[in-house]
Amino acid sequence: MKISLTKFALLLALPICSLANFSLPASADSTADLILSLQCEGGYDINIWKTYSSGELLYRSTSDNGDLSLGGGTSQVTEGVRVYRFRNDNYQYWVWDSTLDNSKAGTLEVYQNDNILMQQSCMQR
Repeated sequence: MKISLTKFALLLALPICSLANFSLPASADSTADLILSLQCEGGYDINIWKTYSSGELLYRSTSDNGDLSLGGGTSQVTEGVRVYRFRNDNYQYWVWDSTLDNSKAGTLEVYQNDNILMQQSCMQR
């Protein structure tokens, strides 16, 4: 009886643990503070993190096209709108945390060799 009760508890615990992991923001990090979370057209979930120790900016993206994690980001305010920039070889990822028209909207832009490949509208979560 004791063995079957242990198996039952294990079978019950596994789905609960799996669901808890999927409910966290993209690549949650206990050593960083989440400073921006966007849900973008095309199924992109974008999170910008700032590490506690160094202040480094981190980019985390999840989508059906794959997940991407980048570090070494920069932040700049341009005409009252903050943009976070990250680089991965010939690709640049720009995340605007608002628009001039809407403080809850944002934009994801992806560039390759300084040519824009994609621009997606986003909303803060």
